[in-house]
Amino acid sequence: QVQLVESGGGLVQAGGSLRLSCAAAGRTFSARAMGWFRQAPGKEREFVAAITGSGGRTDDADSVKGRFTISRDNAKNTVYLQMNSLKPEDTAVYHCAATGLLLGASSLPRHPYEYSYWGQGTQVTVSS
Repeated sequence: QVQLVESGGGLVQAGGSLRLSCAAAGRTFSARAMGWFRQAPGKEREFVAAITGSGGRTDDADSVKGRFTISRDNAKNTVYLQMNSLKPEDTAVYHCAATGLLLGASSLPRHPYEYSYWGQGTQVTVSS
């Protein structure tokens, strides 16, 4: 089992920055790829970014490319999402997710069904 807890959300003006954190409880953190997703009211959960277990490779959605950066610190069992140049359309609940061990640490999944564990989410609101 993996427990995930996000933090760092809040209200920010357009053009501002936030850094989200996701702390994982469990001994197999580095063996799992991690992802960030977001869900706005009335919309489906949307892929934001993913990172391999070692942190050596990342992937991100076109909508956030060049503005958001995913990273991880395996010594702290934490994955981060640095969000710069925020836009009102970035407003959503942001969730971190961890893959199961069978998927492998070198994967970069983009679909929610590829992840086995989810955090409760943190609200990000960007005002215009």
